[in-house]
Amino acid sequence: MSEAIQLIIENLRTELRQHNHNYYVLDNPTLSDYEFDLKLKELEKLENEYPQFADPNSPTQRVGGGLTKNFETVTHKNRMYSLDNSYSKEDLLDWEKRIQKITGVNELEYTCELKYDGASINLTYENGSLKSAVTRGDGFQGDNVTTNIKTIKSIPLIIDSSFSDFFEIRGEIILPLNGFQKMNEEREAAGEEMYRNPRNTASGSLKLQDSSEVAKRPLDCLLYHIVGDRLPVDSHFDALETARELGFKVPKAIQLCKSIDEVFQFITEWDVKRHDLPYETDGIVVKVNNLHLQDELGYTAKAPRWAIAYKFKAEQESTVLNEITYQVGRTGAITPVANLEPVQLAGTIVKRASLHNADQIEKLDIRENDTVYVEKGGEIIPKIVAVDLGKRPLNSVPTMYATHCPDCQTELIRKEGDAKHYCPNEFGCPTQITGKIQHFISRKALNIDGLGSETVELLFKERLIQNYADLYDLTIEQIIPLERMAQKSAENMIEGIHKSKDIPFEKVLFGLGIRFVGETVAKKLAKHFKSIEKLMNVTFDELVAVDEIGERIAQSIVDFSNDLGNILIVDRLKRYGLQLEVSKESEEGQTDILNGKSIVVSGVFHVMSRNELKKSIEDNGGKVSSSISKKTSFIVAGDNMGPSKLVKAESLGVSIISETDYLKLLGGE
Repeated sequence: MSEAIQLIIENLRTELRQHNHNYYVLDNPTLSDYEFDLKLKELEKLENEYPQFADPNSPTQRVGGGLTKNFETVTHKNRMYSLDNSYSKEDLLDWEKRIQKITGVNELEYTCELKYDGASINLTYENGSLKSAVTRGDGFQGDNVTTNIKTIKSIPLIIDSSFSDFFEIRGEIILPLNGFQKMNEEREAAGEEMYRNPRNTASGSLKLQDSSEVAKRPLDCLLYHIVGDRLPVDSHFDALETARELGFKVPKAIQLCKSIDEVFQFITEWDVKRHDLPYETDGIVVKVNNLHLQDELGYTAKAPRWAIAYKFKAEQESTVLNEITYQVGRTGAITPVANLEPVQLAGTIVKRASLHNADQIEKLDIRENDTVYVEKGGEIIPKIVAVDLGKRPLNSVPTMYATHCPDCQTELIRKEGDAKHYCPNEFGCPTQITGKIQHFISRKALNIDGLGSETVELLFKERLIQNYADLYDLTIEQIIPLERMAQKSAENMIEGIHKSKDIPFEKVLFGLGIRFVGETVAKKLAKHFKSIEKLMNVTFDELVAVDEIGERIAQSIVDFSNDLGNILIVDRLKRYGLQLEVSKESEEGQTDILNGKSIVVSGVFHVMSRNELKKSIEDNGGKVSSSISKKTSFIVAGDNMGPSKLVKAESLGVSIISETDYLKLLGGE
């Protein structure tokens, strides 16, 4: 009997999944809404009566109902990179030349797709079932929003597992324009404030605590990239076509281009047709089609070398500049800000725009009360691009740039060759003090849960902290009396501060806020010098001798290390137990066998994936280079190594070894 019931349940699930796919992905319904609802209720009734056959990926789970108080932070298995932007055909031609130089391949194929304006999502499938859905976050880690994502009908919960046992597929959660309009009509009728734009509304929907509320919103998901080891496809275009066959909603506006000229044709076509789309898009994404070439090209610190976004000409509006004010950054850099008469631009209300620096103000002769033209740089950050001189008031006077810090009134300085003015009062300027602490607690640094920017400002205002080391002296008793602070909030904050003592050295080093030491540089310094003690005692010459550490970074580290205030703060962090040296665990399996060697990886490999091979080189002290030069120590070559790379290697006398030879080298054979 139970086997028969189980079969009925499974058949209903399969039938409902197919109807769901027909309706939401293919836009070709084969069942009326009424009939669908009857079958869904029948399935729901059977699942309630026979809970032993429950399935978290059943069609009944799409209606929501699960509550999520706190979204778990998850580290991405494969980092979600940003894309480099281009704004002209010349930019794209330059990009192609860089690819040709690295790969040695002159005739390239590209896949062109529309750049969807939504909230990025990473879906993980294991053995044919949706395992998790995680937001992009900072690219390294995001929020687990699986419960909410399951309510989106166009996302399959079950697929054919024969494609791959484990893979990730990425896309954008969007809110179609007609759905957005309907939501706003309902809010207006209810006397509620209307949503500003589809993108932010889609993004905010993913973090609603009640998934049944998410289910009411007409969200959709457009997929554009599969990530996985040894996928059974050789090209990006084929991967997307396969994803479509598996049941994913892959937009039809995709084209395989045999040349960069065909890419230009695609851009020209969609610059016009995009205005008729049912959802927002702000450009075209161009990707090298061959997946092996994608692997060979790899990534910069921020973006894949094999993909680029072409941004359509930014929307522009005119408005009045009411006032120029000045902001102080955590490094003391002063940024002039245009406070504008509110204007709608690219779906958002813009009230402020960056003026960059004194040179930009002088170049455009920007003045208060001017009528100015504003656009979004890459349709993200508003900026002033021109002044309507014909509307300038008769009593207008040229802008005199600020001479003193708006926060502490210290006289500003501007070093030769630097575009920005700076407030030199590093340890006395309130905004610099709180800015350094806010950077220290940020997600990419110490990632302290329960502590946000506003709380940092409140703690500083109440004189409980003056620097980031003071955080480790805080007690629950000190925090509870603060405004909007309850017992549980105070406990969470102290617990988050305590847990940050386990954050690895490279992130602590980044969190110290040394000027010009970003994430990538912090990793390199941590790996090379192993401890903060050694780093703060090296000379300028020793620093510039490290690969990719230039004079500006070296001088900044020396200045930081020679400052008594910094020395005392770092000493306190040591005593509090923060990780200020590379842990033994992180160095397990690492050697210096390849120390000082620059190695190029080219071709298709069988024992290790390309990423595993690159990590192996770095773990053994080597540097992975993307192009062959006189500095190249040797090339690890797999199948299908580019012929031009072979010619270049031979002309420079660079040795080529196989994957097997490389493994023997590591084994000391």
